[in-house]
Amino acid sequence: MDARRIERIEQGADIAASAVFAAAAAYAALRFGPMPAAAAGAAAFFVLLKGLQSVAPTAPAYEVETFEPVALPQAVEPEPELLLTDVYKEQQSDPGAALELDDVLSAIENDSRVVRLFDPAAMPTPSELKTRIDRHIHDTPAQSVDASQALHEALAELRRSLR
Repeated sequence: MDARRIERIEQGADIAASAVFAAAAAYAALRFGPMPAAAAGAAAFFVLLKGLQSVAPTAPAYEVETFEPVALPQAVEPEPELLLTDVYKEQQSDPGAALELDDVLSAIENDSRVVRLFDPAAMPTPSELKTRIDRHIHDTPAQSVDASQALHEALAELRRSLR
C-alpha cells in the first residue's frame, strides 16, 4: 500500500473511534437534557480526535540478533558401487560388456527399516499360493447367510428392553 492510502485508513480509524466515544459521552449526558448531551458529544468527539491525531506513528524497530554462521557438514561421498551413472558410463564406453548390477540390499538385517518388495526368500512358492487360494475358496460359504431375521429379532428385543 502507498503512504497516502495508509494515512486515509488511519484517519478513518481515528474518526470512527472518536465518534463511538462521542456517542457514549452524549448518551451519558442525556439525563441532563438534549442540549447538554449534544454539547458533551461534540466536545468529546473533537477532544479525542485531536488527541488521536497528535500521536505520531513510529517506525517499527525490529532487532535482529547477530549470530555466527555454522559450517555445514561436508557432503558424504556415495559408495562407488551404488552409482548407476558410473556403470552406465562404463557400458557406454564398452558396448560389448554386460551390464551387471549388484543387489546392494542383499545383506539387510532383520530389524532394518528398509522395505523389501519381491524378496525371493519371503515370496511363497506357487504350490503355497495355490494352497492358500484353495483354502480361502473352500472355507468361504458359497451362499451368504441371510441374517436379516436375526437382526430384526435383536432390534425388537432392544426396543422391548428400552420401554
